[in-house]
Amino acid sequence: MSGDDSRPQDLHTPRELHPPVVELLGLVAFGEMLAFERMARDAALAPDLRRRAMLGEMAAVEVDGYRRVAARLAEHGVDPQDAMAPYVRQVEEYHDATEPKDWLEALTKVYVGDRIADDFLAEVAALLDAPDGDLVRRVLHDSRYAVFAEAELRAAIAEDPKVANRLSMWARRLVGETLSHAQRVAAERAPLTALIEAENGVQKLFQRLTTAHAARMNALDLNN
Repeated sequence: MSGDDSRPQDLHTPRELHPPVVELLGLVAFGEMLAFERMARDAALAPDLRRRAMLGEMAAVEVDGYRRVAARLAEHGVDPQDAMAPYVRQVEEYHDATEPKDWLEALTKVYVGDRIADDFLAEVAALLDAPDGDLVRRVLHDSRYAVFAEAELRAAIAEDPKVANRLSMWARRLVGETLSHAQRVAAERAPLTALIEAENGVQKLFQRLTTAHAARMNALDLNN
């Protein structure tokens, strides 16, 4: 038997720590990949073909975002799979714990969970030099699903205000899970934590994330 073990490595096994820029790009790349997969699943919950088709179009944007970030990782001399692997377990656990049951819950997850995640990534990206920080911000800005979700939720609540109570409870669960998993990711990936601490501090960062979340909830008249 050869000593060369060619079996694929477990994607759930943490890999070596990378420089902060590679750590962040790996997290963003995996987020873009997973966003594409989630949109395909969410499309099955869409109430009509128009919305289903819109999700298909927006999924293509996420694929393009993944390709751009993966290409940048390659320029850093890093295999995108190695850069993404440390985040698979935490991110998948979060999505398993927050699986939506219907269309409105799926939209709320985008409006609450995805927006907090994007805020977190944008904050860290602001600490990086160009072109990496600029790339992350452009990829996050391209996420049209959040804008679409907000408009859909606003219309649903206006049509039936009682929906707001159910979605408020779901949103509280989402924000708890999102912040909890974000804190674990920051704790496990020391280069990211060190980068944040050197500038503003992790605690202050999460306070800003919570404040921005509260403003979005109030904008839709959802209870915090």
